[in-house]
Amino acid sequence: MNGEKLKEIVQKLGARAKGILAMDESTGTIGKRLQEVHVENTEENRRAYREILITAPGLGKHISGAILYDETLRQKALDGTPFPMVLERQGILSGIKVDKGAMDLAGFPNEKITEGLDGLREKLKEYAALGAQFAKWRAVIGISEGMPTQHCIDANAHALARYAALCQEQHIVPIVEPEVLMDGKHSIDRSYDATDRMLHALFVELKKHHVFLGGLILKPNMVISGLESEHKADRATVVRMTLDCLRANVPSAVPVVAFLSGGQSDEDATMHLNEMNKFANAGVPWRLTFSYGRGMQREALKVWAGKIANKEIAQQLVLKRAEENGKASEGRI
Repeated sequence: MNGEKLKEIVQKLGARAKGILAMDESTGTIGKRLQEVHVENTEENRRAYREILITAPGLGKHISGAILYDETLRQKALDGTPFPMVLERQGILSGIKVDKGAMDLAGFPNEKITEGLDGLREKLKEYAALGAQFAKWRAVIGISEGMPTQHCIDANAHALARYAALCQEQHIVPIVEPEVLMDGKHSIDRSYDATDRMLHALFVELKKHHVFLGGLILKPNMVISGLESEHKADRATVVRMTLDCLRANVPSAVPVVAFLSGGQSDEDATMHLNEMNKFANAGVPWRLTFSYGRGMQREALKVWAGKIANKEIAQQLVLKRAEENGKASEGRI
């Protein structure tokens, strides 16, 4: 493992006033998003939409890396340029989602375990040859009565650590994403408890697996009330409890914390990050930035809706979201 190379990639991904664009939706997930705007889920439509995102003029001013899906990493722009090269010309690093999704956790109804470790070493070698310099693995932790169980947390933490170790072996920076879901009626206190337990277990496993903390990026959820909660916590509470949870669990050796948007509104995702960085100026050891998917693409997809004539307007919306989130990553809104 070349620690200096990993640190160099992390430094680029965590550059000031920049964040990471998550455009790694699986074929099924992007199909649901396309269906919402009445666009058929074909490979060409997926390619065309993703080309709009990565060719937005000046995207590299606000975006340091883009997480791609297997199909997307192999696709080309209309002029024949491979997508990783298109991104490189924008000054953006290419990343790749490597997990195979959340499956039912046997023996634990309604809980999930992320799969994809089988054959991952060989896959990572292939992805590196295709231009990927970082990767992502997402664990999914739900909250409801009796959930999450400690077994679910421990199993997902173990898988995340094995994935991270395999990435670093191939000189690929792992983005480690333990997502405690917003879905449900739970309070912000229950969100804090689940996130606290998950992060604690994660860093225990990362240490066991000899993962170099200076060569990874943590992509956690913010501590937020459930979407259906009757008592939604205000922004100040979300910021305070999220930072408290990070301080309690995340070692200072971790260079970058890139939050997921997790189904928040675009405004909430941006403003929570902004306020967190204002508080962070008082002293946290990590760079706090974003790795947003829906929080970056939602408006642009609606405007594009499969019509080439709407390309420039859609790109302007992507740039607007990228610029706003870039400012939020420094607390400048």
